[in-house]
Amino acid sequence: LTRVSLPFAVGQCGNQVGCRFWDLALREHAAVNKKGIYDEALSSFFRNVDTRSGGDGPDIYKGKICSLKARALLIDMEEGVVNEILQGPLRDVFDSKQLITDVSGSGNNWAVGHKLYGCQYRENIVEKLRKTAEHCDCLQCFFIIHSMGGGTGSGLGTFVLNLLEDEFPEVYRFVTSVYPSGEDDVITSPYNSVLAMKELTEHADCVLPIENESLFDIVNKIHQMINSGKLGSTVKQNSLVTSSAGSAKTVQEKPFDAMNNIVANLLLNLTSSARFEGSLNMDLNEISMNLVPFPRLHYLVSSLTPLYTLADVNVPSRRLDQMFSDAFSRDHQLIQADPKHSLYLACALLVRGNVQVSDLRRNIERLKPSLHFVSWNQEGWKTGLCSVPPVGHSHSLLALANNTCLKPTFIELKDRFMKLYKKKAHLHHYLHIDGMEQSCFSEAVSSLSDLIEEYSELDATKGGPRTDPSRLKIAV
Repeated sequence: LTRVSLPFAVGQCGNQVGCRFWDLALREHAAVNKKGIYDEALSSFFRNVDTRSGGDGPDIYKGKICSLKARALLIDMEEGVVNEILQGPLRDVFDSKQLITDVSGSGNNWAVGHKLYGCQYRENIVEKLRKTAEHCDCLQCFFIIHSMGGGTGSGLGTFVLNLLEDEFPEVYRFVTSVYPSGEDDVITSPYNSVLAMKELTEHADCVLPIENESLFDIVNKIHQMINSGKLGSTVKQNSLVTSSAGSAKTVQEKPFDAMNNIVANLLLNLTSSARFEGSLNMDLNEISMNLVPFPRLHYLVSSLTPLYTLADVNVPSRRLDQMFSDAFSRDHQLIQADPKHSLYLACALLVRGNVQVSDLRRNIERLKPSLHFVSWNQEGWKTGLCSVPPVGHSHSLLALANNTCLKPTFIELKDRFMKLYKKKAHLHHYLHIDGMEQSCFSEAVSSLSDLIEEYSELDATKGGPRTDPSRLKIAV
């Protein structure tokens, strides 16, 4: 049985990232699958549909690729981005049965996305969800790609998360959430983010928070590397960091393309084990099972290396050991945090390419002394080896850390929320939506405060022995 991960792209940011992900996934499979045969790797994200009979023909499991259809749902309450996808090079990969759009948008308001559109579109989403799930032999997990700052991504995105829990409680829910920066131009983004955080803490199995600021820094670093001539002066034509047109010029026109590609590459590396062969394959459920000792503390810091796999420039590949060191440096993280000086609950290393188990062990032993692991999980490493490297590279590494270093990010978010909330600024925009009470705000901020407190309690044990009654309660 093919293990299928079913992605949901919600909102403008979610769909833009999704668009880059499908594009890069197809390129990756095309590079590996030269014969054009529909194989197991492809079937984890795509169906092979016989379109000769018109409409939605039957799936073909063996033989030549006929017409690939992405297993996914695209949801946005503005049509713009989804229409762009339908007019772009990926138009044949989606059909109208996988799309849910509206024209008016959510006005950067979580309540409009969650309460208003949630109610309005619930039946439609459930029906499309069930239809899509029917095509999967073995549904492994759901993926939600969304942003926290706007209205549709944060509001409807977390509504979909709750819906998945109701409809398929036993299927893991992974969420990739793009967090706004402090200088965000959406004035209500702290409200939307904190309201969404409560839902993520309660209903997701695993969340990969990603900060716009970190993505922006990485893109700038790549451009500096290219312009300094250190990495060879040219970006290859089919570069993964430039837009789908493949020329550096378009980066200026669509500044988010390069940033979205980084998130798309994170998802490619995260799912590579489910798609390709490897000596130590790790599926997504194992990440959640091994990296989340406490159900609410399921936020993971991700770092990618080598960074210029994204730039696709002509460079000698990084030495293997250097790549492992890079994965633990802040320059390679998709969120601005400091795991080295905080407490690790667990860490996963997902490696792609020609890497041996002995290489993994050697590097873990080398790095271990400089990292603080919680006393009851000193062996808290999970490793995955996928033998297919990213296109054009010999190897890559995605590190996922469950670490208390996320606490400052959440404190800062809470502070930004309180600044607005103390003045009751913009509250009326939310409270006139049916079903939205002021208690939604107080509950959301208290949920975030509890989360911060849980990280603080763990931090307090750093270096000392661990006594943990709350851990026992969970097992009951």
